Amino acid sequence: LFRKIRRNILLLGQVSQAAAMRGSPLFLCLFSMSCWVNLMMTTGDKIFHFGTCRVSMSMTEIRAGFTAIKANIQSRDPIRSLSILSHPHSLHKVKSSDRCCIAHQLFTFYVDKVFKHCRTEDSFVNRKISSIANSFLSVRRKLGQCHEQNNCVCGEESTEKFKQILANYEGLNVTSAAMKSLGELDILLDWMEKPR
Repeated sequence: LFRKIRRNILLLGQVSQAAAMRGSPLFLCLFSMSCWVNLMMTTGDKIFHFGTCRVSMSMTEIRAGFTAIKANIQSRDPIRSLSILSHPHSLHKVKSSDRCCIAHQLFTFYVDKVFKHCRTEDSFVNRKISSIANSFLSVRRKLGQCHEQNNCVCGEESTEKFKQILANYEGLNVTSAAMKSLGELDILLDWMEKPR
């Protein structure tokens, strides 16, 4: 992956230098856009639209990390009859105007409450959790910037849905709730990728 990125950057530099010598700004612009799109596809980044807020994240990397540990994490969940994210209507039918707010709240929830309580005796699992947590931290920052610019307004519905998720989480002991929430990560990822 890093070799491809490095090769693209070197190629961009060589072509831009040649284009600058020939005086072709349009070619340079088109080539730069093409390299950017190629780089985004190479890194697996996907752009999500939450109202006016746009956030890119490596969904492929997050899903691969989660898939590698899902069975291990879910086997640690002693209470299969309860769900943190799937409680009736928690993420279903969220208005498009509330998507940014609920996404920001959920990424903050995972960073602040879930990941820090998901330590296991397995170093492989811990590395995967850490990698996913770092990706979530990056997305939370981007969503936080939208929130600060008032592009991520919280309506009553999103506030109520998030309160229900918190109530589900706080109804369990911290470690069980964190492991259950991590085990349900695919629910959040599926919701994000669901076409609107």
